[in-house]
Amino acid sequence: MLLLLLAAAATLSPADVAFQRLYNADFPGAHRVLDEALRQDPANPLLHAVRAAAYHFSEMDRLRILETDFFLDDDNISSKKKLRPDPQVRARLFESIERARSLAQARLASHPDDRDALFAMCMAASIVADYTGLVERRQWRSVTLASEVNTYAQKLVSLRPPVVDAYLHVGAVEYIVGSLPFFVRWFVHYDQIKGQKQLGLERMKEVAANGRFYSPYAKILLAVACLREKKTSEARSWLAQFLRDYPGNPIVRRELDILDRRLSRGR
Repeated sequence: MLLLLLAAAATLSPADVAFQRLYNADFPGAHRVLDEALRQDPANPLLHAVRAAAYHFSEMDRLRILETDFFLDDDNISSKKKLRPDPQVRARLFESIERARSLAQARLASHPDDRDALFAMCMAASIVADYTGLVERRQWRSVTLASEVNTYAQKLVSLRPPVVDAYLHVGAVEYIVGSLPFFVRWFVHYDQIKGQKQLGLERMKEVAANGRFYSPYAKILLAVACLREKKTSEARSWLAQFLRDYPGNPIVRRELDILDRRLSRGR
């Protein structure tokens, strides 16, 4: 068994290992992995996109945006109350974004179906949209930026075989648009998005089951969706699956404890 585990670990790319560190909330560890990987492969756009993700996740952690209560209260998401993002982290994040985009676009110019380059573009666009909406609190600008995320995600899922992780973006947009009031939907349009909440959940479940980078993230989003639908036991199941694989994540451990107390009170 030990030999099998060592063999599996040896096949992981630096991007995979960096994401494992992120999900365990080991942000310095993720940056160390990326530092070494980028010394050996500085022209890899995906590594620069993952670097931006590391900055983004650490900043959301610092600002307590990653806690489920933040997403359960719509006032938190739509609030105009300004947060205090770290200007140095922001500068490094966007520097990584620009580097990822420049390198990815160079690859796509000669190989338009390059999967890593397309995924780097999709990840970069997603980070910018999330940072703009959640950290900078420019929600409508974030809605506009989400169109670019959807464009790259749709391209990735159209490949054969599809890039399963891209269904996270497709599913999340599908679910969010499906949750909007009817009159708001008139102003929010994304290509190939129907605004069907159940379809969005099915897409995210597919990522949870088969995604490479985003499987754990999909479980968190599914837990949040379940809590919004008052399905506490199902939400607990998703968080428990996450924590089984990433026991070092203190936020998810606290969230699971909260749900256990809630369930013990019959809520």
